Amino acid sequence: MALPQLRVPRDLGASVENLRDKVRGRPIADLRQTPRTRVDQSGHADLYRYDPVPGVEQHGKPLLLIPPLAAPALAFDLRRGCSVVEYFVNQGRPVYLVDYGPVSFGHRGLGIEHWVDEVLPWAVQRTADEAAGGGAGPRAADGAEPVHAAGWSLGGIFTMLTTAAHEDLPIATATAIASPFDLHAVPILAIARPINRAGVRVVSTTYKLAGGIPAPLTRLGFQLSAIDKYLTKPISMLMRADDRDFLAQLEAVDRFMDNMYAYPGRTFGQLYHVVMRTNEFATGTMQLGGRAVALSDIEQPVLVVAGLNDTLAPLPAVTHLLDLVPGSADAHLLEAPGGHLGVLTGRAAAGTTWPGMEAFYVRHDG
Repeated sequence: MALPQLRVPRDLGASVENLRDKVRGRPIADLRQTPRTRVDQSGHADLYRYDPVPGVEQHGKPLLLIPPLAAPALAFDLRRGCSVVEYFVNQGRPVYLVDYGPVSFGHRGLGIEHWVDEVLPWAVQRTADEAAGGGAGPRAADGAEPVHAAGWSLGGIFTMLTTAAHEDLPIATATAIASPFDLHAVPILAIARPINRAGVRVVSTTYKLAGGIPAPLTRLGFQLSAIDKYLTKPISMLMRADDRDFLAQLEAVDRFMDNMYAYPGRTFGQLYHVVMRTNEFATGTMQLGGRAVALSDIEQPVLVVAGLNDTLAPLPAVTHLLDLVPGSADAHLLEAPGGHLGVLTGRAAAGTTWPGMEAFYVRHDG
């Protein structure tokens, strides 16, 4: 386990003030959400449009942000000053978000095909229709505005599968951020592969009875992926007690972790049996809804974003996607500092990940 780099706070007054706020429970981070309006809702998702910034001209194709399951969509709007949403809204780009909300026992029968064939096609088409008439560039044949679809983690996998499965959708580009497509390259998942048949039956029985994987276990999974940072967090807070922005980021991440959701039973079963044990994602083809969905069918430009310090989705696991989309008009890799959440919305993302994404979208806006 790597210990935090030794550092002595330079500003004793700021350290005392910051630690006093923490002890008294006073917020350090600005956790207000970026203003938004709900555009529509379906049975298992809401679609939001973020309000434009007054005085900033809207331009470019709309960006649809796609979260994974279990992790809350607020990952895209972590805190003021460190928000994916805030950045792109300030650029003048129309920004939309599909939010699945919490998962209950009633969702236990929903599988991956539910999101790939129903929820995301609905979100893409509604975004394209709602954005029509605004932004630059050509329209799709039905008058809709083609969409930059960008998913984080499992949301990136859903994005790619949806793009491959529905060639008629108005998708301008597809982005996968920290999305592992070769799970044999993920060390933390190696513990699942040697489990014998008895162990598989125990896992299967557990998630079927519970209707899924409870939120505390999904939170534990995220913590294990960065166990060194989790265990040394108190030390880091003391050594950087004078860095209010650092403490604000920790506070925002804590809120994110406290709002983890459960996994639907059928989806987890697919991910465990079909993916984790057989590594089907690495083949580029997956059986969904009774047919094969092949990523090689994707013709749209593809952006792959990889975190240089990501243990949950390390570089080889993420960049494998580039080998699976030979038909893409422009398959581009963006490497940036940060772990699984950090590459998406860490403090360095404003100077690395987000400008890189925007440059890719500008290139394919018209």
